[in-house]
Amino acid sequence: MGRWEPNASGRLSQAAMELYVERGFEQTTVAEIAERAGLTARTFFRYFADKREVLFAGSAVLQEQLVSALDGVPASASPMEAVAAALDAAATVLGGRRDFSRQRQAVIAANAELRERELIKMATLSLALADGLRQRGVADPDASLAAEAGIAVFRVAFERWVSEPDDRELSQVMRESLAQLRALTAAG
Repeated sequence: MGRWEPNASGRLSQAAMELYVERGFEQTTVAEIAERAGLTARTFFRYFADKREVLFAGSAVLQEQLVSALDGVPASASPMEAVAAALDAAATVLGGRRDFSRQRQAVIAANAELRERELIKMATLSLALADGLRQRGVADPDASLAAEAGIAVFRVAFERWVSEPDDRELSQVMRESLAQLRALTAAG
């Protein structure tokens, strides 16, 4: 594969994931990723700050989708209804990449540094969601509670989706997890 071929970022992501799965995250170097993609390490750094970023490159798009989904929710919606709409938007972003998501989750689960980075990403998403709810007029602590609950639902649903053998859509698993949270809080 020549260096001039299109989709360098995608090729690098694919090569990195293959190597992370085959050899482990820590044992994989940027040079090896670039070589497998048919590119140079210099090209790798045009797209990613470091080898962790291959796994977290979509975080900004996910955050943007979560927050922008709030804009489309009617003003009369409750904070949790708005969060449910944001979760549907997240499912749209991630739902078509189940195999990649499964591999990504396995790589992250096997590395403490990556698990920490994933937690930071989730905290950032929660803060952005809470800010979006505040912009809708939701006061604290309701905005923070709804955002944190939404991200907890997101995490549980995502882990179920990547680990369960059936082919249910991520959006369906998100809605089921949100319904479970509602049932738990109603029973409490």
